[in-house]
Amino acid sequence: MPKTLLVGLLAATLALATPASAQLLSGPGTGASAIDSIIAVVDEDVILRSELDRALANVRAQYRGRENQLPPENVLERQVLDRLVLMRLQVARAEGTGIRIGDTELNQAIQGIAQRSGVSIEQMRAQIEAQGLSFDEYRRSVREELQMRRLQQRVVQTRVVVSETEVDQLLAQRELDGVEFRLANILVALPDGATPEQIATAEQKIAGIRGLIERGEMDFRAAAIRYSDDRNALEGGDLGWREASAIPARFAELIRDLQPGQHTAPIRGPSGFQMVQLAETRNAGPQTVTEYQADHLLIAVTEIVGDEAARREIDGLRARIEAGEDFAAIAREHSDDTFSRNRGGRLDWFTAEAFGPDVAGQVQALADGQLSAPFRTEAGWHVIRRVAQRQQDVTEENRRQRARQLIGERKAQDEFERFLRQLRADAYVESRLGA
Repeated sequence: MPKTLLVGLLAATLALATPASAQLLSGPGTGASAIDSIIAVVDEDVILRSELDRALANVRAQYRGRENQLPPENVLERQVLDRLVLMRLQVARAEGTGIRIGDTELNQAIQGIAQRSGVSIEQMRAQIEAQGLSFDEYRRSVREELQMRRLQQRVVQTRVVVSETEVDQLLAQRELDGVEFRLANILVALPDGATPEQIATAEQKIAGIRGLIERGEMDFRAAAIRYSDDRNALEGGDLGWREASAIPARFAELIRDLQPGQHTAPIRGPSGFQMVQLAETRNAGPQTVTEYQADHLLIAVTEIVGDEAARREIDGLRARIEAGEDFAAIAREHSDDTFSRNRGGRLDWFTAEAFGPDVAGQVQALADGQLSAPFRTEAGWHVIRRVAQRQQDVTEENRRQRARQLIGERKAQDEFERFLRQLRADAYVESRLGA
């Protein structure tokens, strides 16, 4: 399944427990000095007061200078604890289903976080420890984040199937015109099997929130942070950019009639009462890609042919090509690239990223007809000759793929939300907030 189907359902949750790249420069938390007590029991596990305090400190750091947007302390504690509970349940399910993250993968992930933050591993360690968190604790939290993402991927892959018939129907029923909408939502949740009294209370609450917004006493984002029961509440209810076809049918028509900044009336849905705001719109525009044609020669590095021997051979073959020998004939006789060898080394119309960043860097830097210097990848030593370049309009070609992705994203979100609700319903959770 394409990575695009793996929607970022956990991003906000993970930021609470993991001081990821965005939090590396935030202020110190309560750290190990906090007095540990059990704040929640989750099945056979517990969440400590110090864990909750660290997560709260991370949230406050994100809202430094905007503290008035946060809900009252008791509400914020409940929101954050609910997320920690859900995280703990996901990690337990991941481990119970055999999802393991090895040290190599973990180290690569941490290196990536450091690079995106513009710091070295040593600087990252110092910043984390300055916040009262040991680097071992940080590694554990990143490992758990990766486990949760792997769990999400597994759930989506096993439950979401997009048929060609569904793609045909979407293309026939809806105009995929490239208009995208940035949305936000406020949810007043209802439990499964809600009583008439609970429904009436929720309806009154969403009506009150709507009144605050429409009287100008609070903007939509602030109201979402303070009152929404959805897991994106602390992000102001932000749902990100979506095409019309990715919006549930009950909202799609309403959204089209809104101007940026406006919101829908409350609507009853499977999770409770919800309002959706149209934050802004944009036009995706025509989709074009740069494609290349190139000739490719590879001398693989193996146990038999070492690095130096492979480099000498590629140097010699390149010299022969420069002297006028036929590239195709040399490729057929000497190249270890089984994909292109029988075609005389020809790689026909590909995007720069199709064969990895090393090839991309070479082919983008060359002029048509120019031969690259030998370059090394994990496979061995390569020479590339760029043959041609073109701009390809893939708008129509991508309509079908986009439709498939939209259906998959919608199904993936619904399925994972359903999975999380069931996971929470099946668990024993005892909160000791206020105890």
